[in-house]
Amino acid sequence: MQHEPSRSVRARPIDIKFQETVRYSEMPQNQIENLRQTVTDIVASTPVLDIHTHLYPPSFRELSLWGIDELVNYHYLVAELFRSSSIKPLAFWALGKREQADLIWRTLFVENTPLSEATRGVVGVLTSLGLNPAPADLTEAREFFASQDAEQHIERVMAIANVSEIVMTNDIFDPGEVAYWDRNLPPHPKFHAVLRMDPLLNDWEKALPLVAGRGFDVSLDLDAKTVAGIRKFLDAWIERMKPLYMAASQPPELRYPEDSLRVRMLSEVILPTCRAHNLSVSLMIGVHKRVNPALRDAGDSLGHADLSSVERLCRDFPDNRFLVSLLSRENQHELCVAARKFANLMPFGCWWFLNNPSIVSEITMERVELLGSSFIPQHSDARILEQIIYKWAHSRRAIAAVLMDNYEALQRDGWPLTADQIRRDVWRMFQGNFRKWVGMEVR
Repeated sequence: MQHEPSRSVRARPIDIKFQETVRYSEMPQNQIENLRQTVTDIVASTPVLDIHTHLYPPSFRELSLWGIDELVNYHYLVAELFRSSSIKPLAFWALGKREQADLIWRTLFVENTPLSEATRGVVGVLTSLGLNPAPADLTEAREFFASQDAEQHIERVMAIANVSEIVMTNDIFDPGEVAYWDRNLPPHPKFHAVLRMDPLLNDWEKALPLVAGRGFDVSLDLDAKTVAGIRKFLDAWIERMKPLYMAASQPPELRYPEDSLRVRMLSEVILPTCRAHNLSVSLMIGVHKRVNPALRDAGDSLGHADLSSVERLCRDFPDNRFLVSLLSRENQHELCVAARKFANLMPFGCWWFLNNPSIVSEITMERVELLGSSFIPQHSDARILEQIIYKWAHSRRAIAAVLMDNYEALQRDGWPLTADQIRRDVWRMFQGNFRKWVGMEVR
């Protein structure tokens, strides 16, 4: 069990002391190395609470994705395949899953060097599990995963990644997932629910029959009766799921205020429901869906979001808490500045196309410089269980490097830094900030 470092114990400073501010070149090399090793060890050993994934426990059966064929068929690798292969999308989708995985492996790992973040991640997963990371085919990996007990495998993978708890994405408008909730399965102690509701904001015409089909009185017009019906629908799901927060992915065209069904749904339904249940709302803004429909899930792209809309939401709804992640790199500095102005805004993670070490480093540095440790640096966004191994390994290295540079600068300025202070900061970013934000027990 991870505990927040005690503030009552007088901590011993790390072996770097300065009586006055000194230049970087004057810092003894052994002291720099000592600090860097201390930061590396603390970042590696602090368990992380993965606040946004698309993972499920084994009780969700086919929704719980793991194993080599799922890893290799991840949509990031599918998109890369079409850049290095002559196969056309229609022909690829006509293949079975194993055939697809064999083609991707042969193309990206045998005929080409796996240099990209997504392909390198698969190599890291195989190595961490004691498998050959560069086989000619997937036979050994398939045999290994076929021999695993699902529950024990989850425990092992979470231990390797040093992930203590996983937060799911639970789509109440997906009939396949709803069927599992209707079975009233017992909750898994390490998987927490999130109420995902994209169609409410993005496609009410599609969502309406699903709400009405659960017995709630709603119509296409967002009148008072329909607002009440949707809120009762959400109330029922909140009672069933016990979600940590509510969430929706939004296009970059989100504008507030404006006279649109999306904004009315947000302001009249979602935010009042969140206040009534003391839930934060997560807005993940910036995805352009299916810019290349032939690629299916691999065909999404991104766009620049309007941060003034986020600021206005935070200002007009001060009693709501907003978890916000933006998909465009160009939005990140604006988000940091907005978070300095609004305490009800929590920036989190480096989402999707931003989850590459070079960009994680850049964004994390911006956030540390502007927000200190008062943000959530990363989430895995994993869709296949084993991805948490490489996504967190890569992110930890990037986050540790940023903290090393900032702690060195702090010591050069004369601060008597201690290892306990570093532990407190890392724990806050990996666990504490989120737990406090959503009202979880602080362990």
